[in-house]
Amino acid sequence: MKFHLMQTGVVGRRHEIEAGMAGQRNDLYQRFLEEVRGYVRLADDLGYYGYCQPEHHLQIEGFEANNHPGMFSLFVGQNSKRLKAGIMGYTMTTHNPVRVAEEIATLDHMLQGRLYCGFTRGYHARWVDSYAAKEGVSATTPDNVKARDEQDARNRSMFEEGVRVVKKAWTNDVFSHKGENWEFPPNGGSAGHPAYAKFGKGQDADGVVREIGIAPRCFQDPHPPIYGGFAASGRTIDFWAEEGGKLIVLSDNLDFCESLNNRYIASAAKVGREVTNTQASAWGGFLMLTSDKDRAAKLMEEHMWFWDEWFIPMGQRPPNVLIGSADEIADRIGQAHDRLGFDELFLMFGQGHLEPEENQEELEKFISKVAPRFSTKNDEGVFV
Repeated sequence: MKFHLMQTGVVGRRHEIEAGMAGQRNDLYQRFLEEVRGYVRLADDLGYYGYCQPEHHLQIEGFEANNHPGMFSLFVGQNSKRLKAGIMGYTMTTHNPVRVAEEIATLDHMLQGRLYCGFTRGYHARWVDSYAAKEGVSATTPDNVKARDEQDARNRSMFEEGVRVVKKAWTNDVFSHKGENWEFPPNGGSAGHPAYAKFGKGQDADGVVREIGIAPRCFQDPHPPIYGGFAASGRTIDFWAEEGGKLIVLSDNLDFCESLNNRYIASAAKVGREVTNTQASAWGGFLMLTSDKDRAAKLMEEHMWFWDEWFIPMGQRPPNVLIGSADEIADRIGQAHDRLGFDELFLMFGQGHLEPEENQEELEKFISKVAPRFSTKNDEGVFV
């Protein structure tokens, strides 16, 4: 089993966030980078498989201050030797998909394949509105998804088409695309160049560019592994089943997780993909490893403060929480694994909530007391 760490990107401690504007304090951001550098190096030494982060912008309050998935993944790679960087992920409603395809391919080379990536739709209106790749595109919340309203439909259209364009750019020397939201090259083509015809592809006999291609192609063949984060919508499950993205599900409702896997497998079969539970989804939750019941209560209170202040008002539900002793957490993982058959575990941890020493102790205990029950290290020293 592979073990992934997921950070939320919190810059300030609770009292610093409550003081206001923690995200704009240079001292706190420098401390944040130094702490993350320490977690990455520790995870690398311990044998964790990957270190992941989301994409968010304009978070002046100090929550989720990860504002460039590519640069941050490079930061992870520069501070590790074996650990893979996980982009979770590019918010495709706010990016030109060809640029994303090229950026990820370049990063894949810089990290020599120590990279995997996800793609998201965007649920923070403040920054999605400001960064939207097309006029009129906005964020989507669980309420929008349930209502299947116009805002959700436009967001979903941009997201799904963007992912498909990225994959098309990754898997073709040159390509063209005309969809609901994007056209590459633009209508009528682009001005050509003699060197395009002499050394490249995509230019017609009249000197007009009719197809484009990214440079470089991905280091991994055909591209880095793809994940779909935190799927709750059936339509999103169907999409990732068709496109080959593994779902990351942080839910303690195993009946839901099992039904999700069944739908994924059935949807994949409709497009000729034969998959198993292992290929359909990964599982996980927020790690709080302690045998001290008083400390467990304190950790849960701190976690729920963060969730209540930030995520609940946006309609987000709390994730699965893996809390308790090593034996208790191992039992929870084992029960879930017996039902779901996953081979990858994603663990959020208290980055930003807790002091580094507390987080480091927790990550070390998990690897020494829980990980060996489900996995062994490969020749490179990584649990797989």
